[in-house]
Amino acid sequence: MSNSGGNVDTVMLEKRLFPPPAEFAAKAKIGSLEEYQKLYELAAVDPVAFWDGLAKTELHWFEPYTKTLEWNPPFAKWFVGGKTNASYNCLDRHLDGPRRNKAAIIWEGEPGDQRTLTYQQLHREVCKFANVLKARGLAAGDVVSIYMPMTPELVIAMLACARIGAVHSVIFAGFSAEAIAERNNDAQARMVITSDGLWRRGKLLPLKEAVDQALAKSPTVESVIVLRRVGNDVNMQAGRDYWWQEQMDEASADCPATPLDSEHSLYILYTSGSTGKPKGIRHTTAGYNLFVKKTFEWVFDYRDEDIFWCTADCGWVTGHSYVVYGPLSAGATVLMYEGALNFPAEDRTWDIIERYGVNVLYTAPTAIRACIKWGDAHVEKHDLSSLRLLGTVGEGINPEAWMWYHRVVGKERCPIVDTWWQTETGGIMMSPLPGAIPTKPGSCTKPLPGILPQVVDERGNEVDRHHGGWLTITHPWPGMLRGIWGDDERYAKTYWSRIPGKYLAGDNARLDDDGYFWIMGRIDDVINVSGHRLSTIEVESALVSHPNVAEAAAVGRPDDLKGQAIAVFVTLKNAEPDEALKQELKLHVRKEIGALAQPDDIHFTNALPKTRSGKIMRRLLRDVACGKESTGDTSTLEDYTVLARLRAEEE
Repeated sequence: MSNSGGNVDTVMLEKRLFPPPAEFAAKAKIGSLEEYQKLYELAAVDPVAFWDGLAKTELHWFEPYTKTLEWNPPFAKWFVGGKTNASYNCLDRHLDGPRRNKAAIIWEGEPGDQRTLTYQQLHREVCKFANVLKARGLAAGDVVSIYMPMTPELVIAMLACARIGAVHSVIFAGFSAEAIAERNNDAQARMVITSDGLWRRGKLLPLKEAVDQALAKSPTVESVIVLRRVGNDVNMQAGRDYWWQEQMDEASADCPATPLDSEHSLYILYTSGSTGKPKGIRHTTAGYNLFVKKTFEWVFDYRDEDIFWCTADCGWVTGHSYVVYGPLSAGATVLMYEGALNFPAEDRTWDIIERYGVNVLYTAPTAIRACIKWGDAHVEKHDLSSLRLLGTVGEGINPEAWMWYHRVVGKERCPIVDTWWQTETGGIMMSPLPGAIPTKPGSCTKPLPGILPQVVDERGNEVDRHHGGWLTITHPWPGMLRGIWGDDERYAKTYWSRIPGKYLAGDNARLDDDGYFWIMGRIDDVINVSGHRLSTIEVESALVSHPNVAEAAAVGRPDDLKGQAIAVFVTLKNAEPDEALKQELKLHVRKEIGALAQPDDIHFTNALPKTRSGKIMRRLLRDVACGKESTGDTSTLEDYTVLARLRAEEE
């Protein structure tokens, strides 16, 4: 063990422990800590054999594989030589039994329109659209950009691409024309699938217009398929642009799934880099499909009668893994919602849960904190008794927000699965198993079976418990990224060069005495105060525990005496910002976690700069705190005016 450089000091101590409710554990597939430990240890002894056993039973194979893992660091191949198809595993496998007429997707649009597609109906639509792609000359290996609202057609487009082996690149339907063009060109996309527009907080956003601007700079794109969603006038270029509905009317519903190599690229998903252009994370077919199916079943203790609602957009990896490929491979019923979670009123989320009888809710801490800010009354006027399990995704959840979720939404009877994973990992890596692992507010608890994490210092030595360090994964897993599209050198450098032989997640973490993992923020999100390396998450959690604070972000700025000073940006619930409150918050942090973590600067703001998936962009806040101009990739920033307002407030 090591306590040398690369460690992060921890100043937060969370002792609250919540065992799985007895009634939940009695019905759970993994219903005790002993069952989890037995499964985990079985997988840890021989991860390759563990995944081999699951692959043989959980996926359909057109041709069996000849080797489970081929590992030439940092490049992995899983289930070598086998042939399968993710669309087949999501759809065709369910058509011979009772799931044939089960709801696959229950959809609600922001204006209130509704549709339900059974597995049989979804299969038919996917086959038809796969034939539309073929009619436009698309074949296995071709890249298709998808820039669409959260409608069933988005899922249909993804599964149709998977069915014929086309590689989909879903672009969040809020990115600029410049961002679309950049992704089209990096991927060499041949087609764009889009919509005339979408509804967002009651306003029409013209998607086709953004695509037209992007295509002026996207020379590889040959054709565009346009879904009519909102009915606005759009420009349709003859010979290039085609209406979705017209193409579907002419398409056959007969399209057998193409047998694809296990390592055939399934999709590219662009994630922002701290500098330079976005990275095209590449996931492949069999390993990813197996991993998201099993993690979905384990983490959400999936039951065949459940209605599962993941609030993420399919423009992000959470939507790929836990709206589409994971749940549908498991035969689940997925709720999809098109619009803003607080439109037309702050209770839209809870209204949807009540009306549809949602059983499992999977959402982001940023959405939870927004609900806290809006007030408990919006939740309490709805009957949420259908809920049996809650989940969080996207970033660490601070303990007080966890407690609000537990108390106000879950009524202290629903376990919370706080999940840690990344675009690069493909699926959930660490999470409580809700019937087996007692939870601690703010901890993602323990790794899933087959995942071998380790917290190390900057030389790769494992650190002692309670000493934070860099989070690594020491053994390949099936859902792992296979590279950065077109840039193997960047892939090797970014994830594998600093700790040779281990995947570097880019997060700081620590273990406590119970072997629970605590994510302490990105490696860059550490503040070095008088020789002590402090986690931003711990400072933020202390601030959010104050009754007047809705959300907080902590960053470091240069300081001649301390090395770095702590600057925090705070949004308030129902309080007026003034000097007295600043002093009160400083003393509150001092009381909660110690004098060392007391903020030097407190900036009040109405909003924090976030990505469109809800993550706070602390890199930009560091620039503001230091009085610097922001550089690097900002294409994922949700609202550029937030940054401008913050800068104006500092002047």
